[in-house]
Amino acid sequence: MIKRILSYLLIVIAVFVVVFFTHQYVLDSKQLVLSYSLLNVYLFNAIASTIVYGCVELVAEKLPSQAGYAFLACVFLKIGFFVLLFQATIFPEVKLEVFQRLSLMIPFFLFIIIEAVGIAKLLNSKTF
Repeated sequence: MIKRILSYLLIVIAVFVVVFFTHQYVLDSKQLVLSYSLLNVYLFNAIASTIVYGCVELVAEKLPSQAGYAFLACVFLKIGFFVLLFQATIFPEVKLEVFQRLSLMIPFFLFIIIEAVGIAKLLNSKTF
C-alpha cells in the first residue's frame, strides 16, 4: 500500500513540475497575465489528487467493494473545496477570459484523469 501511494505521489510530482512549468512558459511567451496564482491552482489539485488516492487506497484495503464510492465522494469533496477556496477566482465580478478559464480547468482535468487511471489500476489489482 505505501509503495503504491509513494509511486503515485512521484507521478503526481513529475506531472506537476512538467505541466506547470510548461503552462507558465506558454502564458509568459504569449504575455498573458492571470488574475490568480497558477501555482496555487496546480498545488491544490496535486495535493487534493494525492489525498483522494490515499483515501481510496485506505478504503480499498478495508472495504474493497466500496472503493468506487469512496472515489466518487472524494471527487465531490475536492470540487467543493476547490470552489470554496477559489471562490473569488471562479466567480469574479469581471468575466474571466477564455485563457483564464482554461488555466483553471487544465490542472483540474489533468489531475482528475491521473486519479482515475491510478484508482482504476488499484481497483483492477484488488480481488473481490
